[in-house]
Amino acid sequence: MLAIVCPGQGAQKPGFLEPWLDLPGVRERLQALSVPAGIDLVAHGTVSDADTIRDTAVAQPLLVAAGIIAAAELLSPADLPAPDLLAGHSVGELTAAAVSGALSDEDALRLVAVRSRAMADDAAKEPTSMAAVVGGVREEVLAAIERHGLHPANLNSAGQVVAAGAVDAVAALAEDAPARARVIPLQVAGAFHTPYMADARDAVAAFAPELAPAAPATPLVSNAGGELVTDGGRYLELIVGQVASPVDWEACMATLKERGVTGIIEVAPAGTLTGLAKRELKGVALANLNVPADLEAARALVSEHAGVAPTTGEA
Repeated sequence: MLAIVCPGQGAQKPGFLEPWLDLPGVRERLQALSVPAGIDLVAHGTVSDADTIRDTAVAQPLLVAAGIIAAAELLSPADLPAPDLLAGHSVGELTAAAVSGALSDEDALRLVAVRSRAMADDAAKEPTSMAAVVGGVREEVLAAIERHGLHPANLNSAGQVVAAGAVDAVAALAEDAPARARVIPLQVAGAFHTPYMADARDAVAAFAPELAPAAPATPLVSNAGGELVTDGGRYLELIVGQVASPVDWEACMATLKERGVTGIIEVAPAGTLTGLAKRELKGVALANLNVPADLEAARALVSEHAGVAPTTGEA
């Protein structure tokens, strides 16, 4: 069984879309997606610098568009089997929604435009930040996060929790790291996936009725506890709530394991989620789809794993 996974904010790199523009029709497609995104995706994916694409209002639409393009190129051969599952980390859930058909490409970009601006607005209201807590004992890590008035924004794996909240509280956690753990400040200007994003969640909820979700062609694994979703409306509901709620990627990986996934491809800009899977999902074949030169190997992985009945886990 094959899963395609879609990365979240922070994965973007300057110029990462440049190689994709050599493929026929990609430039034109990015230009078309720029309209609902409200930003110039071609410029930001090729010539914008790191500081520019770190801006939440730029990074999120750029990542969704990049994933849509990469997945479309990956799955373009007519004889290639469809993936068995799709999942995305944080804003990557919007990419997954588009790839699955739960949202149209245009609706996914319209939604991410609203989401990214609203989250950027909330982040600007007061100084907040995030830090990865790597290692330690999970119960002790969560207790330390709570003791400093912070929130567990991302449960990325058994050995990594991202804490979020006030800047001074994040700094205090770094000075008072849990036993056998490291606290690594992240270059983000906001406590995403916490109550600090309540207004952003409300803005996304207010916009959601303008969208037309559909049943996904491929089942989706949600950040909300790894729930397996086959209804577009339900997935959209979970995407809205996710803005101010934790991203439980650890649970997503557990669902992939339970479903018997044997191969995972991460779409561009890839590496973060396959890195977590390498440590947590031993024996699963992994591929990063970062540039068009990766397409041949990734398609071979699709052919080998997609639609193949698992020998362990659920069918």
